[in-house]
Amino acid sequence: MSIYDTLNAEQREAVFHTEGPLLILAGAGSGKTRVLTHRIAYLIEEKGVNPWHILAITFTNKAAGEMRERVDKIVGFGAESIWVSTFHSTCVRILRRYIDHLGYDNNFTIYDTDDQKIVMKDVCKYLQIDTKLYKERTLLSIISSAKDEMVTPEEFALRAESDFREKKIAEVYREYEKRLRANNALDFDDLLLKTVQLFETQPDILDYYQERFRYIMVDEYQDTNTVQFRFVSLLAAKYRNLCVVGDDDQSIYKFRGANIKNILNFEQEFEHAKVIKLEQNYRSTSNILDAANAVISNNTARKDKKLWTDNGEGEKIRFRDFDTAYDEAEFIVGDIKEKVNAGSCTYSDNAVLYRTNAQSRMFEEKFVTANIPYKVVGGVNFYARKEIKDLLAYLKTIDNGKDDLASRRIINVPKRGIGATSISRIQENASEREISFYDALRSVDLIPGVSRGVTKVESFVALIEHFKQRAEEVSISQLMDEIIEAIDYYEYLREEGDVEAEARIENIDELKNKIVAYEESCEDGMPTLGGFLEEVALVADIDSLDENSDYVVLMTLHSAKGLEYPSVYLAGLEDGLFPSYMTITADDPMEIEEERRLCYVGITRAKKELTLTCAKRRMVRGETQYNKMSRFLKEVPVYLLSSGNVVMKEETDIPKQNAYMQAVQSFHAKAFETPKPIRQFGNAGGSSSSYDVGDRVRHVKFGEGLVTAIVAGGRDYEVTVQFDNAGVKKMFAAFAKLQKI
Repeated sequence: MSIYDTLNAEQREAVFHTEGPLLILAGAGSGKTRVLTHRIAYLIEEKGVNPWHILAITFTNKAAGEMRERVDKIVGFGAESIWVSTFHSTCVRILRRYIDHLGYDNNFTIYDTDDQKIVMKDVCKYLQIDTKLYKERTLLSIISSAKDEMVTPEEFALRAESDFREKKIAEVYREYEKRLRANNALDFDDLLLKTVQLFETQPDILDYYQERFRYIMVDEYQDTNTVQFRFVSLLAAKYRNLCVVGDDDQSIYKFRGANIKNILNFEQEFEHAKVIKLEQNYRSTSNILDAANAVISNNTARKDKKLWTDNGEGEKIRFRDFDTAYDEAEFIVGDIKEKVNAGSCTYSDNAVLYRTNAQSRMFEEKFVTANIPYKVVGGVNFYARKEIKDLLAYLKTIDNGKDDLASRRIINVPKRGIGATSISRIQENASEREISFYDALRSVDLIPGVSRGVTKVESFVALIEHFKQRAEEVSISQLMDEIIEAIDYYEYLREEGDVEAEARIENIDELKNKIVAYEESCEDGMPTLGGFLEEVALVADIDSLDENSDYVVLMTLHSAKGLEYPSVYLAGLEDGLFPSYMTITADDPMEIEEERRLCYVGITRAKKELTLTCAKRRMVRGETQYNKMSRFLKEVPVYLLSSGNVVMKEETDIPKQNAYMQAVQSFHAKAFETPKPIRQFGNAGGSSSSYDVGDRVRHVKFGEGLVTAIVAGGRDYEVTVQFDNAGVKKMFAAFAKLQKI
């Protein structure tokens, strides 16, 4: 029997179609890697193609390694001549040989992220750039996006025209490139950009590689950006034997520069292209696939296809809505434990998926309490995240000052200019005197060799002593807010870049939720800082878990792509969380479509069981919010859901707690309407301004932006605004002087 007899009809058609442009629309779980490896084997064995003429490109080293292994196994002799690599690896091999044609030496250096930061820091210093207005990481991100779109510094400057900010960034881009070239260095974005420039300016080199790679295959084509598309187009222009494999319904990396138009417009870019759809799914049951098809069919920017399977109908999809996120986590953990105890599955058969990293905290605590092994994939356990450890270290130092690790961790967080030598001498002094590190800090003026850092250490000690006093006067949640404000911690995080900072701030918001939950549920009615830290210690003991292969997996939906599990729990399906509030209020409808694709990815990870959950009440930034169930949930047909579920039922019985009216509005609003109670904010000058969440506003310093949150706090409201150019800022309404646009 031939190896091709094991393929279905569509897979065989894709393998046997070897000449001309080919788009393989490979639905989730449809065996695309199998098709690619068999296609390579067919080219060599049946079509007589020299392995030397074949190039297979994928995105990650892991994916390339797996494909390499499968190609070697199925092809055997000659497989080593096939190039199976990532875009970047392919370009490095080409540039090492020919980059001298662009004026570089062939022994160029590749700068990693840290190297780029150092260069950018020098550039900003040289150009006297205010790094509070123009964050170094933000500048690097803008330059990276420009290179992805093949925009040179000169073109960037022309596009800036009279825009002062854009002109400044153009100056930075030009100087950054000048320094890289002077150092004979490339960053990762340059690897593709310079290869394209090489092909466009050196026709003989392009011709050599067009002859070399007569058959080109690209995996995960929906994730390609503009420069990757151009690279592939140039290589394939001569023989046009380009085969791309992808699924537009799984295009979820727009934030990384992925351009879904590359796959949607393939037939327009490559005339007479053949399109083959792989719609038979080998992973999931038909109920799961029918749910996925129903949800994704609401997108407009997609190729028409419908997954089906021979795996049988399977169990109906379970839907559970809960009063609180706490109840949601408790159910999921309890359900997994019950199934494992009954012997119907192992822990590793189960995956819990969610939209944001911050959502892992509650699940982690429940798993620890239930003594269930778990692993956070593609992220760090909640209490091991830097920002959480930093703030807990502040609380520990304030509580008793005996935890040397905590005190040492935060003495330079944010940076205070206390040198490593000074810290080392203070620690030695503490050890000699058999006192804590913090106690040694309190008498730093008596420690020899620390004279230059004495003032800075004393300032730190004064800060901690101030908060020791405040801990006696205010709640833990208020203390936490005051610490964050006093050390300007959010600004410190934003120095790492806007995207990273927002994820970290979400985690801090979740820590605030934990604090408020502790204060509200304290059994003796007297919450204390020590009591809170003790409770955290009980649920944060992540290092005590055995590294066992049998554990429940927790991950974000972005991390889940490409994976599969017998049982999947998709949690937090509420409008405002998933889809996120930013996408709901965005002007571009394509933002919601990307979120819907993410939901589709989550649903299709499940093989046998799928459980969808949401909560009516969820704590956000320490305050209870009432959310409607996700619009994606309402797109799942009722007949696919297990009996007793109430997906389409309109909730009316809302608990009468604070924000009662908000809750009523939320549950009775139309499907796509956001309730907007109007608040009047008194400004410092005595005037007032009306605006609310979702409104566009203008700030005298930061420019225009979108109001994303308004939280009542004492005598004033704390307003969070996503500014177009300045990033996210939190400020008090009375002093912000925001004007609604």
